[in-house]
Amino acid sequence: MEQMELPPTPCLLTRTSTHSKDSVIRLRGIKSKVSPEQLLATCKPLCWTMHPLWAFLLGLSLTNGLSANCPGRCSCDSMQSVQCYRLMELPSGIPSTTKRLYISHSRIQHLQLSNFTGLLALEDFILLASGTESIENDTFKTLSTLKTLELWKNKLRQVPSALPANLEVLKLNDNAICALRGSEFEGLKNLKVLELKNNLISSLSPSMLSPLASLQSLMVDGNNIESVVGPLSLPHLKYMSMENNQLHLIPGNVFTSLQNLQFLSFSGNFLTKIPINLPKSLLSLKMERNQLKVVRFRDMKHLENLSHLYLSENFLSSIDGAQQLTNLTTLEVSQNQLQMLPPRLPSRLQKLDCSSNFIQRVTAPEFQDLRDLKHLFLDNNVVSLFEAGALQRCSQLSNLALEQNLLLSIPLRLPKTLARLDLKGNAIQDMAERELRDLKQLQVLNLRNNRISALDFKALEGLPRLRHLYLDGNPWNCTCSLLRAREVLKAKGTDVKGGQCAAPAERQGESWMSSKKILRQCEHHLQQSEKSKETKKKPKPEDSSSIRLNMDDDDDDYEID
Repeated sequence: MEQMELPPTPCLLTRTSTHSKDSVIRLRGIKSKVSPEQLLATCKPLCWTMHPLWAFLLGLSLTNGLSANCPGRCSCDSMQSVQCYRLMELPSGIPSTTKRLYISHSRIQHLQLSNFTGLLALEDFILLASGTESIENDTFKTLSTLKTLELWKNKLRQVPSALPANLEVLKLNDNAICALRGSEFEGLKNLKVLELKNNLISSLSPSMLSPLASLQSLMVDGNNIESVVGPLSLPHLKYMSMENNQLHLIPGNVFTSLQNLQFLSFSGNFLTKIPINLPKSLLSLKMERNQLKVVRFRDMKHLENLSHLYLSENFLSSIDGAQQLTNLTTLEVSQNQLQMLPPRLPSRLQKLDCSSNFIQRVTAPEFQDLRDLKHLFLDNNVVSLFEAGALQRCSQLSNLALEQNLLLSIPLRLPKTLARLDLKGNAIQDMAERELRDLKQLQVLNLRNNRISALDFKALEGLPRLRHLYLDGNPWNCTCSLLRAREVLKAKGTDVKGGQCAAPAERQGESWMSSKKILRQCEHHLQQSEKSKETKKKPKPEDSSSIRLNMDDDDDDYEID
């Protein structure tokens, strides 16, 4: 056996592969063939003299990567887990005690029974992005301890046959499976999770899934499903998602046996109405990106447990009757065709998203019962009228989004609980103390892309918790009055974005928050102003009336020359 000469520096090593009892080691550019035992004997004395970090890394390499039973291109750990990458075939020699086998980004075209001979302790097998096209019959049948089987991003055309009875999780996402057969799931009475996202399945019927008596989660998003036949006999199902398919109609009997269903998503289909006879147990319903023109809440009033309803990206022109869903806490209706806010909303509502519609007015009646509302999104509408105090009854509101509307001023008497106020992209010309004086909890204020040219420093003083202020895209008139606002913001430690001067012309593009030229100029003017005020305090008997008039002038607002 070739002896390895030790370098004077720490024993830096890299394992390129391990086979049987020999290991190929790269040591500072020298390639040597030694046994793990010899390497341990040779390097161990050096470990005591090296830095503790080098000693730890060396020990980890010797105990982890140089296991005699770990196949090439794989790593094995003491937790009975094996991870392999860029293989051409399933390796032999995997330790028989392995509980978790993870293989990814390989080229394993075919799996067969002999690949798993001896892996009687295997509980999880994950094969990801490995180009697998076929699996021999009964390949997994003898793996009685297997609980999780994930074969993501491969080229499978069908569900593997004769799966072990103890399987609890089966994920076959991103393959080319065209159809499901009940026989493929025969005997899987313990299966709880079935995922078949992004395949080529065109239909779903009771016979396909009937053996899955314990199934709790079914996900078939991103297929070509055009029809669902009921009833689906899945009494323990809690989560079902059929997003991004080709569904036009859901028969009412589909949900007859789904009396424990809590989360249901049909987003991204071609449905024109919400399915009827939805189970009473439902907590969340997602219907975004469909073709809904109307919502009949009378067909949903039995959903007394429903807390989340998602209706964004449809063709709804009005929402009325939502108060029948008494436990609703989240309602999202963005990107529809609403011209007014939904009336008579449930009193327990905490989040309302009406962004990207055609809403013109915000008035008090729509919000008088929404005392639990915390998040209100009205951005990207055409709101030009915001009634003063319209949200006063919303005593828990913390987040208000009004960007990209037609507001000329900051709404008056906003809730004192606001932590974030977004007014970006309106036509606001002023920021006055009376508009903001009650917002003691405000932390984020976004005024980007408005028409504001000056700031009231007293308004800023009334915002003790302000941490972020966004001012980009406003036509700032860089007078010395802005210096006071600057000092107030610096004293708070507020992070200010923007503040570029639009006037006077010679200061265009400079920032009144950071420009040293503006600071020097204003300091000079302020000093002159103070001297002028001191002079005015000493009136001459013959000119006292004139001095009283001058003292009423505004000496604080100097433009930069």
